[in-house]
Amino acid sequence: MSEKKSRGQARYDALAYEKKNYFETASEQERRAMFAYAEGYKAFLNEAKTEREACAAAVRMAEEKGFAEYRFGDPLAAGDKRYFVNRGKSVVLFRIGAKNLEEDGLRILVAHIDSPRLDVKQNPLYEEAGMCFLKTHYYGGLKKYQWTALPLALHGVVVLRDGRKVQLCVGEAPDDPVFYIDDLLPHLGGEQMAGKASKVIEGEQLNLVVGGLPCTDEEVKHRVKYTVLDHLNARYGMCEEDFLSAELCAVPALPARDVGFDRALIGAYGHDDRVCAYPALTAVLEGAGGHTALAILADKEEIGSEGNTGMQSKVYEDLMEEICLALGANFRKVRFASKCLSADVTAAYDPNFAGVFERMNAAMLSCGACMSKFTGARGKSGSNDANAEFVGEVRRMFAEAGVVWQTAELGKVDAGGGGTVAKFLANLNIDTVDLGVPVLSMHAPWELVSKADLYGCHRAFLAFLR
Repeated sequence: MSEKKSRGQARYDALAYEKKNYFETASEQERRAMFAYAEGYKAFLNEAKTEREACAAAVRMAEEKGFAEYRFGDPLAAGDKRYFVNRGKSVVLFRIGAKNLEEDGLRILVAHIDSPRLDVKQNPLYEEAGMCFLKTHYYGGLKKYQWTALPLALHGVVVLRDGRKVQLCVGEAPDDPVFYIDDLLPHLGGEQMAGKASKVIEGEQLNLVVGGLPCTDEEVKHRVKYTVLDHLNARYGMCEEDFLSAELCAVPALPARDVGFDRALIGAYGHDDRVCAYPALTAVLEGAGGHTALAILADKEEIGSEGNTGMQSKVYEDLMEEICLALGANFRKVRFASKCLSADVTAAYDPNFAGVFERMNAAMLSCGACMSKFTGARGKSGSNDANAEFVGEVRRMFAEAGVVWQTAELGKVDAGGGGTVAKFLANLNIDTVDLGVPVLSMHAPWELVSKADLYGCHRAFLAFLR
């Protein structure tokens, strides 16, 4: 067979669309950049396992790049680099550009920095059968059975009776103890394994083992619980009542690691959605051309974006209006001219569970950042569903910058679905579309992504801002 293509094949290749593996098309220099960028991302993941920690890490990185804190009412001018922290759990970073705000609008990247986890209850501590436990309440959509028999770390803050706030992080340092949720041995697990996966472990069984050493005073009623309370009091100044005003959560005590002999993949807790938050953060830190650019890193997406730190809070709209007021721009006109990428993950095609995917419209690992024109469930319920004109505009941006990207839906039409924060920005009359990184084992304690897709997302965000 001749190696030369027929006229028909050449014509077909010019007309047809096919996803491309980014690793295959990247130059050697670009591959090195992918792997180098991944190292910074892994360090960020290890530093930022909760929304509070992610917020603090973003502020630290911003200040290293010359960003200063913004407070409502501060004057602003072209060239300013500022960040706004909302209650220590969400953060907005922005650069003021030179372009006319009413004509050019804002360029917005929005991601979330919360992830599924186990929150410690307000009255959690008890002793039973020679062990001390903390009761938990799971946060976000997770498979409960995946959180047993794992090393877990405890992160968070406690506001003491006298108003002092203490931070707690136990289980991450090499010499730290870890915590644990026990599971039933298979020898006695016949009845357990015969049930539905959603019932294999009940929510009230997700109790953390936090101690097992009784105190020496035999007169004490709960001797193991006493040992735990004594440690908490000596180390943090806590008494049991202080759990009432605490935000503590259990997360996997596992660092981000390269996966595979070739190190092409990253396994970690919290890829959803820090694998999009980190590229959004670095894109704004690196520069935004003449546009006024914002990176919104929000809280509570996993439970519906509720509350005063979630994306439904008025604080983000208020901040955008404050920027417009400071620059003498009409906020309504600015919103109409603004553009947003809702930076959230999507499901990567999994050949081991191919039945829930429609392969032609599934996100393929290592084929670049993935655009989802719509999300939602079944009949697009709860979706933003971006218009074709804006999708076409983003296509042109990416083509001009040589960005490798793809499109996808979240599984088969009737298989389920999911939502993002895109609709909340679109409700402000801002053109918005979802763009993020495909993830394997989403919402598991340890998720998997490709370094190519991570870097592709970073390049896509840079192209959008510039």
